[in-house]
This record gives sequence, C-alpha cells and structure tokens, in this order.
Amino acid sequence: MNLKSVLLSLAVIATTAVSCAAQSSTSKSSDSVLPVKVGVEVLRSRGFEGLVGKNVGLVTNPSGIDHNLNSTIDILAEAPGVNLKALFSPEHGVRGDAYAGDKVADDVDPKTGVKVFSIYGSSQEPSQEMLEGLDVVVYDIQDVGSRSYTFISTLGLVMRACAKKGIEVMVLDRPNPLGGNKVEGCVVEPGFYSFVSEFKIPYVYGLTVGEFALLINGEGLNTGVKGDQAPLKCKLTVVPMEGWTRDMVYADTKLPWVLPSPNIPTADSAIGYPTCGILGEFQGYLNIGVGYTLPFGVFASEWIDADKLKAELESFKLPGIAFRTIHFKPFSGAQSGKLIHGVQYYYTDYEAANLTLTNFYVMEAVNNLYPEHNPFALSNSRNNMFDKVCGTDFVRNNFEKRLKVVDIVDYWNKDVEPFKALSKKYQLYK
Repeated sequence: MNLKSVLLSLAVIATTAVSCAAQSSTSKSSDSVLPVKVGVEVLRSRGFEGLVGKNVGLVTNPSGIDHNLNSTIDILAEAPGVNLKALFSPEHGVRGDAYAGDKVADDVDPKTGVKVFSIYGSSQEPSQEMLEGLDVVVYDIQDVGSRSYTFISTLGLVMRACAKKGIEVMVLDRPNPLGGNKVEGCVVEPGFYSFVSEFKIPYVYGLTVGEFALLINGEGLNTGVKGDQAPLKCKLTVVPMEGWTRDMVYADTKLPWVLPSPNIPTADSAIGYPTCGILGEFQGYLNIGVGYTLPFGVFASEWIDADKLKAELESFKLPGIAFRTIHFKPFSGAQSGKLIHGVQYYYTDYEAANLTLTNFYVMEAVNNLYPEHNPFALSNSRNNMFDKVCGTDFVRNNFEKRLKVVDIVDYWNKDVEPFKALSKKYQLYK
C-alpha cells in the first residue's frame, strides 16, 4: 500500500489536494489511462447502458463528478437517449448551495431546467409522488466511509422508497477514502437507529458505496429510520469502478477530491471524521478543528496545556499515530477569536492505527489531566446524540464512569470480525 498518502497533515494535504484537482481539471488524458475510473466514467464508456430510453432520476451533489470535474448532472443531461427527469437533493443541495443543516427546498436546476426535489427537509426520502413516471433512480455521491455521515442514510431511504414503487436503483460507485480494509466499531442496536445510524453496520464499514448498497439490499438491513419496518429489497444495479483495489486510500486513486460537505474539504478530512467526529458531538468540550483550517484534525481548548496533553497521549503508546502541539484561534464557533491549545495528530502507520478509538483515548487523556471537564456532565444534552452516533448506550454507560478505554474496547470491537465475514460476499474489488 502507498502509505505516503496517509501521513496525515491536513494543512499540507489541503494545498496538495487543490493542486491535484487543478491538474486533473486541465488534464487531456482519456478515461482509459486513469489509475481509477469511477462509476459514472464506466457508465459513459458503456454508452450509458441501462439508462438509454428511460426516464431517470438522479441523487447527487457536487462530489458527483468525473476526473475532469464534470458534474454527473450535466453528463446525464447531455447523454444521448437518456431522459433526465428529476434531481433529488440531499443535505447541501445538488449544486452545493445549501449550508450544513439548512433545509433544502424544491427548485429547478437553472443549468439543465430539471426539477429538483428536496430529500433533506420535512422528508428525508423521496415521496411516491416524486418518483412518479421514473424508470430508474441513479445515485452518485462521494462517501466518506463512516456510518454517521448521512449520505448513506439517504441512499438507503431512496432504495426503500424505490422498492415500494418498483423502480430500479443504479449506484455509480466511488472509492472509500478510508480504503476497503478498515472496519471499526460495534453495529447499531435496536432503539438507536436514526439518520446518523440508519443501518446495522459498524461505525467504519470498509465498503464502497456500491458494495454497501449491495449489502443492505441483500441482508435486509435497509429497515428505515425506526428500525422496526419490514425489510424491502429494490431492483439494484451497481456500476463498479475500474482500477480500484481495497488497499487504496483516496490519494492513491489520482482522482480530484470535491468536498461532499463543507467540513470535509480534503480526502484526509474523511480520515479525520471518524477520528474526531464522535467526540465532536459534545458541545463546549474540545475544538476539533471545525471553524478553523483543520476540520477533524485537532483536539484543543483554552484550558488545555498542549505539552501536557501531548505527553499524556504519548504515554498510551498508541499504534500508528503521532501528536504535535498546536495553538490557534478558530475563525468561527463558540471559541472564535480565542487562542486555544492542544494537539494535532498524524497517522504514521495507517494500517496499524485504530481511527475511532482515538476519540476515546483523547477523552481519557483529557480526563486524567482535567477531571473537572467531563464531557458527559458538561454537555449532557448531547448524550442522546452521542448514543445514536455510537449506535448503543453501552459505550456511554460504561465509559462515563471512569473515562477509561479499557472499559469499552472489547465491546466496541466485538462486531468487527463477524461483519468482515458477512461483507466479503458483497465485495466487488480485491
């Protein structure tokens, strides 16, 4: 595996990603010489097989692109014989013009004139009326590989709605930026299904979005927000990538990265998301770089002694991760304009590192130094969301007693090997 792409320094990588995107957008190379061809490029090379002569709906956002940064919206709108009839807008909008958390309204795409239906507002799935007259709904959004990132929830709910209507779903596959071998965390338990934990899968699931769709369709895991509805299976087609292998992180693909949401500006932000995002559910606790140039890249606060936190974390001797001290002023958020202190982390051996457990080790280290700053007490209104993100209340009930990772690590890891065994039959790539 090319691990030079994994040494995580988000500030440097951001510059590199922009440079790579600029090079890719001006490249004259054809699809045939790309290291990795994403699903939309394979679909185009096949003459849009499966869509010609059909009325098509498309679920996408700005991350749905080819290697020259052409939007899948425009590719399908211009495709011979393809009748693009509807666009379905998840969080942030199909063209990226809605900010995080903002409701998305029904609209008309000004470039193509195609009707845009919101599936991030009063409803998070297409109504049966929205689907009227469609033969197939295409899904093309860059995934980040973590369960709580809601675009996979959108996909599952679209699959469910299409199953009710007898409409085919076509997933245009894209790389998992975490690679295809990382699996971490326990599966979601009954009572904790939500839009951030829609399916009975681990927190990091090690599948591409196409493989994920095959799994939830094949295993009857696509049971809806409440987790108590009868499984439904849709007619599903996955257009696979060419050239992708499971040991690839995103930089290995040579594809440009277009942020799927505002706080995932680089592919390495996607690696940071499961590293910081669970802890980040607490308000008034630690800044994780959101509101600064390093989203999901740091752990900091006004009251932290950076050198002491670095030393405490290094005493754990965690595999594959290194820390350095950092001091900065966030541009936005609760600590905007205040000088805060903490650590930035780097993955020195990505394969050996456990991304999600970093959240809990940081909380343990902070508690050892500053026990008065207990996240469960400081932000108890967020405990319910913490449980939903974890997919269980076992983690909180056992971790908050002493804030020791040893109290939860076995439970957190208990479903990893069974899920790896289950998911193998849905894997499209070696």
